Amino acid sequence: MQLPIRFLLLTGLCLLTIPAAGVRAQDAAPASATVEATISIDAADKTEPISPYIYGQFIEHLGRCIYGGIWAEMLEDRKFYFSVPAEGDIWRLTRAQARVLAASPWKVIGPEGTVKMVKEDAFVGEHTPQITAPGGRPVGIYQEELGLIQGKNYTGYIYLAGDGKVGPVVVSLIWGDAESDKDTVTITKVRDKYTKSPLKFTAGKGTDNARLEITMSGEGTLKIGCVSLMPADNVEGFRKDTLELLRQLDSPVYRWPGGNFVSGYDWRDGLGDRDRRPTRTNPAWTGIETNDMGMDEFIRFCRLIDTEPMIAVNTGFGDAYSAAAQVEYANSSADTLMGKWRAKNGHPKPYGVKWWCVGNEMWGNWQLGYMSLNHYVLKHNWIEQKMREVDPAIKTVGSGDIGRDGRWSRGMLTSCADHMDLLSEHFYCRDKEDIPEHVQQIPDQVKRIADAHREYRKTIPALEGKDIRVALDEWNYWYGPHVFGELGTRYFLKDALGIAAGLHECFRNTDIIYMANYAQTVNVIGCIKTTKTAADFDSTGLPLMLYRKQFGTVPVAVKHEAAPLDVSAALTADGKALTVGIVNPTPDTYRLRLELDNVAAAGAAQTWIIAGDDPMAYNQPGEPRNVDIASTDPTDLTGPIAVKPLSITLLRAPVK
Repeated sequence: MQLPIRFLLLTGLCLLTIPAAGVRAQDAAPASATVEATISIDAADKTEPISPYIYGQFIEHLGRCIYGGIWAEMLEDRKFYFSVPAEGDIWRLTRAQARVLAASPWKVIGPEGTVKMVKEDAFVGEHTPQITAPGGRPVGIYQEELGLIQGKNYTGYIYLAGDGKVGPVVVSLIWGDAESDKDTVTITKVRDKYTKSPLKFTAGKGTDNARLEITMSGEGTLKIGCVSLMPADNVEGFRKDTLELLRQLDSPVYRWPGGNFVSGYDWRDGLGDRDRRPTRTNPAWTGIETNDMGMDEFIRFCRLIDTEPMIAVNTGFGDAYSAAAQVEYANSSADTLMGKWRAKNGHPKPYGVKWWCVGNEMWGNWQLGYMSLNHYVLKHNWIEQKMREVDPAIKTVGSGDIGRDGRWSRGMLTSCADHMDLLSEHFYCRDKEDIPEHVQQIPDQVKRIADAHREYRKTIPALEGKDIRVALDEWNYWYGPHVFGELGTRYFLKDALGIAAGLHECFRNTDIIYMANYAQTVNVIGCIKTTKTAADFDSTGLPLMLYRKQFGTVPVAVKHEAAPLDVSAALTADGKALTVGIVNPTPDTYRLRLELDNVAAAGAAQTWIIAGDDPMAYNQPGEPRNVDIASTDPTDLTGPIAVKPLSITLLRAPVK
């Protein structure tokens, strides 16, 4: 995931391009209450089928995408990476006003000196908090700002070790100021070796400022190894509400773990006992990485939502041995070195991961391990070759970028064509006041990339006889305040229109665009947003879900002069239904007539609409949706079709 300012410099965002004749008009229609237009669809004029991977997604260890979005852990710094108590401000603000953790969120109960960090017998990492009881008064630590739902159960555990003099340890979940506003677990016996004790609470009140307290009385010293607290309805560590939305989204593939993050990530840190995995400073972004969600958890995540994994390997600070070992861990039998490690971690059967990204944005000088093109092509080929020696069946994606001059992608295709199956391209668009212009940015960028790669095929000898298509594995809008944590931008109805138009452009370029991974799925410029206690689709998630479920797979020719409507059509794979998608970015109502050639409607069309009066309408988790998919009465395709202002309309009709 690249930096947007750098991206603007590299690509000169929002160049206007000329589409294939008749498919998309560029000149805006005069403003009017109602616009009459005709759409011609020729079902015999087909192009290559739409790859299901067009509906892919991308998640990265950044902001609240994983932790606070997908993973269910409620506590910050649960393994005490930072010293307790904090020596400075616990939180700091990014330039976009996102609050990120800068020091320990754990605070001390008791006099100064009650808690100190000790290195001897540290549970995980460099140190562990040790509490010394002065006798006669409770001392300990607590963390606040936890989100609770009234009546909901919460479960967790704590690792403790004492010197034999420690009296009962009391762990309380507190939601108010009254003595009764808490639920408590008492651990009566603390052993001299770290021992895991379960925690279970029921919230008596809903709040976003609950706290977890850990206290002891009497004498002696107490070490706290780590603590965990999750909603009891978590699904193997994942947020139940987020998983439910992800299943509805139904993306066929997820790219992970980055993004810029991957160029400084050691995948081995995320294996084994989660409580003993080291916490690191996030190598590319801000805050910390607890490594609670590593490769094994990612594979389980993919299986829980019935999707394919796509793993990016580290070609920044990483090397060929590490990348090959990662493939071996994922895909080799349990009698190999890495396969044995996987089996030891509880997964004897190979994962069979097909898709592998060889690096991320290695063309960008913000990328850890960035190097010049003439050096990087050597590194790419070396790493990819070693990965294939482990598993020849894998599909690999190179790190590409057409930029302003096409130099990097051209160089990769010239020097690495025998060492990749797809080439990655990324783009992000900013905000524009004019709604049609704002929407048009996305399809313009898709077309710009597709056109560049068609030109490469004509001019690069190494591509002769090869079909290396594009993995558009990061694409989206990126602008506005970070409401949902670092890069947690909010999306509006106008953004949903652009995402739908972007899908249309992918459908028009199926000969080039094979995969597209919307970036990123949760919170971080995401199509799903979460609070501490709620989750919901942002506006951009709705067209992704709707088209994935209802749009056809065999694109057919569309011609019109209904500027600036964006219209796309496709037959279903069995040829029994025709689907038509219409994006109207204007305040006008359109009355459309369909001219169908080489196909005839056999009945009324099911109709779905995403629309609103305000282009800045948005959804907030936990509140009624302002932007949603509405299923309307069936539409007769032989009569005029009314298309609402600021809308996405999808029609699906049986045909003969």
